[in-house]
Amino acid sequence: MSQIFPIAGKAAKPLACFAIYLAINLNAQAQSAVIAEDQSEDFSERIKFALFSAAWGENTDDGVRVVAQNLTTAPLQLEQIRFLDLPREGEQIDLDLSLQLEAGKYAQTTLPPLDLLSGDECVTRTMADNWKLVEISNYTLNPSVRNLIIENTNSFRIYQCVRSVELLWREADGEAIRAEGWVLYHFESRSRD
Repeated sequence: MSQIFPIAGKAAKPLACFAIYLAINLNAQAQSAVIAEDQSEDFSERIKFALFSAAWGENTDDGVRVVAQNLTTAPLQLEQIRFLDLPREGEQIDLDLSLQLEAGKYAQTTLPPLDLLSGDECVTRTMADNWKLVEISNYTLNPSVRNLIIENTNSFRIYQCVRSVELLWREADGEAIRAEGWVLYHFESRSRD
């Protein structure tokens, strides 16, 4: 019996060392996954995107077109845009995409009709004043450039509302990154003042 314990003790030492190594390694991996999920970097430096829908200006049931650009030098997959800042705590709108973006390239997809106008005081007030929603994007439109593509308009104004969003994308190595930022609701008003 005394011979069994020394053998078990010798075998237990490498096993205990391996268990400690494994625990440390798994803990490091878990921490890196948490860091990737909690990054607060500005995603607009990596991904630019815009959402459009004919239904915002006309009485149609058109879906929402999503156009995104990968500003990095590696491919990535845009998986989700989550709209935050809704009136009720914990309420959000998720746009599930799975949009493959090659390095430096654009891609687009169309989603079913979505209500991205409700739940924000600025958006509700602006729509009540007969402004027309043109697009939702994470970049600012240049009014002088926009004016060039609007026909039969003597004057042109842009009004914008800001809303918080969260993006989820996957890097080329499979790492998932979740980051918060903002989008602008771009409204146009055509007047002959």
